[in-house]
Amino acid sequence: MGYNNFGGFGGANINNLMRQAQKMQEEMARAKKELEESEFSSSVGGGMVEVKMMGDRTVKSILIKKEVVDPDDVEMLEDLIVSAVNDVLGQISRKERENMPNVPGMM
Repeated sequence: MGYNNFGGFGGANINNLMRQAQKMQEEMARAKKELEESEFSSSVGGGMVEVKMMGDRTVKSILIKKEVVDPDDVEMLEDLIVSAVNDVLGQISRKERENMPNVPGMM
């Protein structure tokens, strides 16, 4: 009694599980869309380099102050850009984990 061909679960339980799965899927899609539409930024070198990215990891802008452009020290400018980009990517990853902390397999 109460058993069927679904491994002993009643039909109502299967329907409930399906609804929960669909709700979780909808919540994940909403959180992903919200993240993708968010803007993140990082400023390094005392404001000499600023990188802005969207949550989908597309670069929106890179601002470089003239004072940091030194033809004899290109490596410093490259390091500042890398630092700013990596910081923004870290912010996005942290926000992803905050938005989806209970979803198995998420970063």
